[in-house]
Amino acid sequence: MAKQIWKAGNMLYPLPAVLVSTADGKGNTNILTVAWTGTVCTNPAMVYISVRPERYSYHMLQKTGEFVINLTTEKLVRATDYCGVRSGRDVDKWKECSLTPETPSSLKWAPVIKESPVNIECKVTEIKELGSHHMFLANVQAVQVDQEFLNKQNKFELNKTGLIAYSHGEYLNLGKKIGTFGYSVRKKKK
Repeated sequence: MAKQIWKAGNMLYPLPAVLVSTADGKGNTNILTVAWTGTVCTNPAMVYISVRPERYSYHMLQKTGEFVINLTTEKLVRATDYCGVRSGRDVDKWKECSLTPETPSSLKWAPVIKESPVNIECKVTEIKELGSHHMFLANVQAVQVDQEFLNKQNKFELNKTGLIAYSHGEYLNLGKKIGTFGYSVRKKKK
């Protein structure tokens, strides 16, 4: 099969679509949608988000050095889109999306979003100015999970939350299992 060569800026691969909640330390909070995010390290637990400097939340991230990655689900897809296309300079996204800010367990300023099944509380360790986006490297301080998705063995069942991803302008639901870790090398039962 022949492949077509595109420039590196053409984003065609699926990315997580998350809601990031921030605060400025003066009582103002905001939510922004971020697709440039992910795990950087397991031990210590580290993540990153990349944000354009002109975004309303950028100065909040810079000032307090805190943010929360709130995983998004099918139930949150409208809020995820809305928070990505409207600015906190102009609207109260909490109110417009009927989202509830709650107190984090380990941060001073940035709230968690109650409606999200997973809230990852983060403290910025470094800001890398990369170009169109600046990358905020952060240590994970705490993770809150919705008890609704804990099974009888107290294991969190993330795949039952209805997670979504963003790919080339479209929101997609996740969840159809197509394999498990290590299945490609596992010995088959006779």
